[in-house]
Order: sequence, then structure tokens, then C-alpha cells
Amino acid sequence: QPAAGEQQSNGETADKRHKAALILARGGSKGIPLKNIKSLAGIPLLGWVLRAAVDSELFDSVWVSTDHDDIEKVALSWGVQIHRRSAEVSKDTSSSMDTIQEFIRLNPEVDIVCHIQATSPCLHPFHLKEALEFITEQGYDSVFAVVRQHHFRWQEVKKDLGELTHPLNLDPSNRPRRQDWDGELCENGSFYISHRELIKEQGHMQGRKVAYYEMRPEYSVDIDVDIDWPVAEQRVLRYGYFGCVPPEVVKLMFCNISGCLTEGSIFLSVSGEEMVSINTRDTAGIRMLQKEGVEVILLTSSLDPFEKTLSKKVSARLGCKVLCVGEQRLDDLETLVKERKLSWKDVAFMGNDEIDVKCLNVAGLSAVPSDAPVVAKNAAKYMCAAPGGKGAMWEFTEHILLQKCKAKSQLEQDRIDRASS
Repeated sequence: QPAAGEQQSNGETADKRHKAALILARGGSKGIPLKNIKSLAGIPLLGWVLRAAVDSELFDSVWVSTDHDDIEKVALSWGVQIHRRSAEVSKDTSSSMDTIQEFIRLNPEVDIVCHIQATSPCLHPFHLKEALEFITEQGYDSVFAVVRQHHFRWQEVKKDLGELTHPLNLDPSNRPRRQDWDGELCENGSFYISHRELIKEQGHMQGRKVAYYEMRPEYSVDIDVDIDWPVAEQRVLRYGYFGCVPPEVVKLMFCNISGCLTEGSIFLSVSGEEMVSINTRDTAGIRMLQKEGVEVILLTSSLDPFEKTLSKKVSARLGCKVLCVGEQRLDDLETLVKERKLSWKDVAFMGNDEIDVKCLNVAGLSAVPSDAPVVAKNAAKYMCAAPGGKGAMWEFTEHILLQKCKAKSQLEQDRIDRASS
């Protein structure tokens, strides 16, 4: 086992071993094609665990192991390193351990490997910190994540052979109540941490002096097939890790009319009058924001101008100011932000094109519809599942209000913590 570290002046031990987080993300998923980069609650599935690993600041390196160009591009956008796995460990028959062994062989500087599953989007940095301490502070060789379950299990039988089932973990004549039974600890697959020597010598990550780390059920989310996706999306919106900074509380919202509030089409009547189609769910979203005290300003472009009469009708119907902006829209909007004595972290921005990238980057919360070009998607902090004009505004509204609830809950918890200290 490598030396654990050196003695610091304060008496604590500084662990000098190279600790690497490794996320395996093969492109050939059978259940959900390219599920590792499919959008879940606004960001690629892979992004949830990468955010937790990077923000934990526990690892000397964070890696994504993949065989697919699109997955590599997403991983690089999160600032991590790439292990481009060989063809030998990229087959349908290849195991995770085959890839992990290849990784440590090619990266001999790595002493401790934390294998994080991309399909566990409710992972938080504190889970990784508390689990890693089993190895760095308590001398364990391996640790893995579990969840407590209360399931009564029965033996599977082949009925055509006349076999009878029997209970595996209960006495039917004395069935315990849930509150009287501790349940069982089951692997939840979130992560496995181990020394490289254990992996090399024994070919697995659970051995020698081994410990488990128990995660609460609300954080134990796994995604394997399509039916898991909507359940996981609701769970991650409530329990997912959204970053190390406090949730943003939006006070001002900018939204493109063309391509966001509408699908980008303008209809001409026989008389020559211009018309647009606006989804009633999107207008309900705007009113929800206004009810919460968020000022909503709709944007048209000097490059693709709305007819003035049409802009006035949209403004009157939605109770929003409509502003025409040019190519340098960040400069155009900066004045409005300052006039309201706000900073860009107080602003939400919804755009849908390359010209919106600067605003998408600086806004505290930003989003694009699902049909936006890649350059805009890469700049946005949230990617809607709905296309422009078909519910994207409503979806982003829900995200904004969720962040507001999270911020309120965090402030309340801080107040409670201060009162109890």
C-alpha cells in the first residue's frame, strides 16, 4: 500500500497519493442510445456526476473513459481529461473492470481510483468526501456506495419443474413491520473507490479491508431504461447537485420572441397582416414569473425585426416590454441591467442562436430550446426538452422558480444553523 502522506505542521496527515475520479461512458448503450449525454433536467446525464466530482476538489484528476466522439466533446466541455479506451475494452462483452484495468495501466501515477457511475445523477460532493475519508483517514483499502432497502425477497423457481419458492430474508409467520426492521444494505452503483494494487492483483474493487458508505434513498437514482428517465428527472430536480454556488434568485428575465417564445415563423394573412403563434403554456409561464416579482422583457432583433404593430400587440397581451436589440445585444442589455441596480447573476436569459452566446454565458440562469444550434446549447446553463414556441418558456420558468425555492430553503437552513450555534 502506498505511503499515506506526510505530517503537516498542524499535526494532520496530508495524503499525497494521486486520487483520480473515473467515469465510464461507452457510446453503445443498449437500453437508451447515447444515454450518457442525453439531456436530463437541462444538462447531459454525464454532467451531473462530473459537476459533483470537479466541485468536490478531492481529486488530482477527473477522467471520462469513452469510445465515442460526441461523449468526448461533452466531457471536454466540463474541463476533464479523456481516457480514449481501446477497441479491446469497448466491446459489448467488455466489463467495467476491463476498462478500469486499462486505465490504471496507462496512468501509473494514479494511486486511488474512484469509479463513479454516470447513471447516478443525484450524487453530491459531500458523498464523495465522506466516502473517500474511509481510505485517506481510516485506512480502508476499498469503499463503495449502498442504500438501505426494505424488500422481502423470495427464491426464484422453475414452475414447470414443480419447484416451490421459499423466503430468503423473512419468516412469513412473523413478518416484521417496516419500522421494526432495519432492512438490508444493497449496492446502489453510485461509486466504488479502491487502491490500484487491489485492482491489479485481485481484479476487482471490493476487497482487503473494505467498507460501505450508506447513501439516503432520495440520492440513490439509477437509470437503465427509458421508463426510468421521467422518474429520475423529477428526483434530480429535487435532490440533484446544482453547483457550489447558491441557487440564483432571478429578478429580471430576457427572452427572444422569435425562436423561443414562438417557433420562429411569421404568418401573413391575405390582407398582409403579420401573425405569430404563441403557446398558452408559455404565456402562463411568463405570468408565473411576473406574479413572483420577475420583470420579463421580450426581445426582437434589428436583423429579423417584428412589425411594430405586432410587437405592440404581443406587449399588451403579455404585459411585457418588447425591446429591439442589435448584433451587440449584451451591450444593449447592460444598460437595462444597471438601471435596475442589478448584476447579471440576477438575470435569466433565454436565447436560441449564436448571437445570444455572450448573454447566455454571463446570465445567472440561461436556457435554450431543444432546437437551438449547438453553439448556443454549449453556452447555456439549461437546455429545455421542448423546442421554441412549444413549451420551452414554460419549462425554463419552472426551472427558475425551482432555483428560487432552493435558495429560500437554503436561507432558512442557514438561519436555523445560526440560531442553533
